[in-house]
Amino acid sequence: MYATYLRLDIFVWDSDRTVIRAARGRLARTARCDPAKRDARKQFYRDMLRHHADAQRLARHFRL
Repeated sequence: MYATYLRLDIFVWDSDRTVIRAARGRLARTARCDPAKRDARKQFYRDMLRHHADAQRLARHFRL
């Protein structure tokens, strides 16, 4: 999943909303609308936000 996060083309200082919008654009149209895949979508968004928070934490730590 980290590789997918890297392909979102976002900056480390972007907001969580920007991350969700970029991640939504990476999903197939059928996956975005299917109620049966709702839990998988939520988990995907949570993973992207977790990777984003980790990237922000690293940037703060190393003062990038």
